[in-house]
Amino acid sequence: MNIFFGEEASAQLSILTNSYDKFFLLTDENVYEIYSSMIASLLPEKEINKIILPSGEQSKNIENVVLIWDKLIESKAGRDSLLINFGGGTISDIGGFAASCYKRGIDFVNIPTTLLAMVDASIGGKNAINFKNYKNQIGLFSEPKSIIINPEFLKTLNKRDIYSGMAEIMKYAFIADESLMDLDIDNYLDFIKEAATIKDEIVNMDMKETGLRKILNFGHTIGHALESYYMERDNCLTHGEAVALGIYASLYLSKKYCGLDDNWIMFYDFWFRGVYDYITLSDLDVEKVFSYLSYDKKNKGGKPKFVLISAPEKPQIDVEVRDEDIKDAILLLRGLL
Repeated sequence: MNIFFGEEASAQLSILTNSYDKFFLLTDENVYEIYSSMIASLLPEKEINKIILPSGEQSKNIENVVLIWDKLIESKAGRDSLLINFGGGTISDIGGFAASCYKRGIDFVNIPTTLLAMVDASIGGKNAINFKNYKNQIGLFSEPKSIIINPEFLKTLNKRDIYSGMAEIMKYAFIADESLMDLDIDNYLDFIKEAATIKDEIVNMDMKETGLRKILNFGHTIGHALESYYMERDNCLTHGEAVALGIYASLYLSKKYCGLDDNWIMFYDFWFRGVYDYITLSDLDVEKVFSYLSYDKKNKGGKPKFVLISAPEKPQIDVEVRDEDIKDAILLLRGLL
């Protein structure tokens, strides 16, 4: 996969301008408000057709996919058109999905503007939308032509958005590179390239998630269930916050099923409380959250499969966990904050 950073990223976008007949830019209202002048300068000599969606995870639905297709058809977009997904993970997910289905696939480029998208969501070719409040239920694998990463965009993010991305970097620390555990709010910029490279290397070895790529789901099984549960409520969790909680639950299960040393749970507890002390889960319904696991894409034979670790950098895939232990892990989270 072609990932470009910093000045190299800007040069790559200029190269792309000579390869396509029409350009479409997909973004959301918040990003457009902040970066409208930059958007206008992305392709100064070309006409850019803009598609602007409402902000937030709730926009990742089939209605907005139809809206994108309508815009492409109205503007007579052909196979020689390029869709530029400019925003966070919601935009790269829905944009990649819409582009990959339109006329059996047109090229798209991801320009992530959030930390989470830079280290995870924009990389890997997974494109999906939510359906009936279930996370990423409809989707496909299709790689972007390029991923253009410029950390300058992160200067406009609030701390909650930064914390959301930090959870995914910590995931890489547990499954692939222990050195990333030095991560904190003051040094997260130093870890972006390493985290993005880790994901890219794993995806290149297992694009369709038949084996190795499964380790990227560490923290996501319960994390996605929590995210789906809170989509129905006013106090939504961001994807990264849900993953941070999912990692905590996975470490608890890793001790029980894989012999993970207690010290790693203590380490993560200290790190987690230092970052996510603003999250409240007092209204968490254990049975309801558990029910969302039956829709998890990784299920086999109707049973959720977990990624756990026996030690940092030693992930174990397809671990079957007893229902009562899953519920205990969710209950642990309710008492955490």
